[in-house]
Amino acid sequence: MESPVLFSVLNHVAAITLNRPERRNAINKALLTGLYNCIEQVSKDEDIRVAIITGSGKSFCSGIDLEAILTENLFDPRGDGTDMPDIFQKCRKPIIGAVNGHAITGGFEIALNCDFLIASENASFADTHAKVGIHPGWGMTQLLQQAIGRRRARQMSFTCKFISAKTACDWGLVNEVTTPENLLTRAQEIATDICAINPAMVATMKRLIDYRDTATLADAFSHERQGFQAFVKTSLGK
Repeated sequence: MESPVLFSVLNHVAAITLNRPERRNAINKALLTGLYNCIEQVSKDEDIRVAIITGSGKSFCSGIDLEAILTENLFDPRGDGTDMPDIFQKCRKPIIGAVNGHAITGGFEIALNCDFLIASENASFADTHAKVGIHPGWGMTQLLQQAIGRRRARQMSFTCKFISAKTACDWGLVNEVTTPENLLTRAQEIATDICAINPAMVATMKRLIDYRDTATLADAFSHERQGFQAFVKTSLGK
């Protein structure tokens, strides 16, 4: 049986592919375990500078596999107490989501946990937690409003309706929309651009941007300035 998550590395870029196309890449324990292991590999492999997550077939990820939710532990799939947001937050390298089709509920949360998204014209997004009666747990209620604003997030989560790739781009959820054929090429181009930048400083920029999630603007501004002062003293000898 083929692995539910495929992993490869080329030119410092890791490709992580959710690989249950017969189930539209629905989330089960094996898929989560594979995804977590791959992201941790990105974190610890010094040769990897960027990761791209995409889906096999016509969907990015259709959300939790309802056949697995009652029989498998999806919130601690490896038995080590580590959950999806923990895995993404611990990775200090950029993760690009290349959304090639449906990104629904839990699959949408995988996308939201990426640093930014590139979408195919065929992509669509929906939060159906309320419709299927499942409590969100991987960041939907916080990350979605952070991406598109509170009022639009309310509309999406209250109606459970899909939005298109174009609307997602207009709302700031995705950075770019490409043709289906060009999606991975464009994601790779962006990853290559990132690889050309000082990796330590990319990691610093990611850390500083993420710091704002748990701080006021004034505190985050002060934190950045303190880091700059330390950088000057250490790097420039002043």
